[in-house]
Amino acid sequence: MKVLIIPEVRQYFYDLQLIMFEKDYFSYYEDAEEYVEELVADIKKNLPKKQSKPAPKHFDMYGKDMEYAAFKKNKNTTWYVFFDVYKDGTEIIYLVRHVENNHTAAHLLYKGF
Repeated sequence: MKVLIIPEVRQYFYDLQLIMFEKDYFSYYEDAEEYVEELVADIKKNLPKKQSKPAPKHFDMYGKDMEYAAFKKNKNTTWYVFFDVYKDGTEIIYLVRHVENNHTAAHLLYKGF
């Protein structure tokens, strides 16, 4: 199994480090960087093991018929990873197309859009 992340999501993770530091979620940029690196490592290691659900239609702008899985980082924040699953011969590939957290996406997921 392989987990791949599209360039737009990789850029989002890069930008997220700075945003989290500038909004004082972290006092040091290095801590924001570590948080994001750990999140990406968790996604790459554990996405294939996670229970997933069909993504609501609202998220079709990032890819049709995706699935999503939740990654809880702490008591306040859960990250939702939206992805497609492909087969390349015998290898299964998870392609991450979008990422949001509960602060921006939870109302869309629980309303069943």
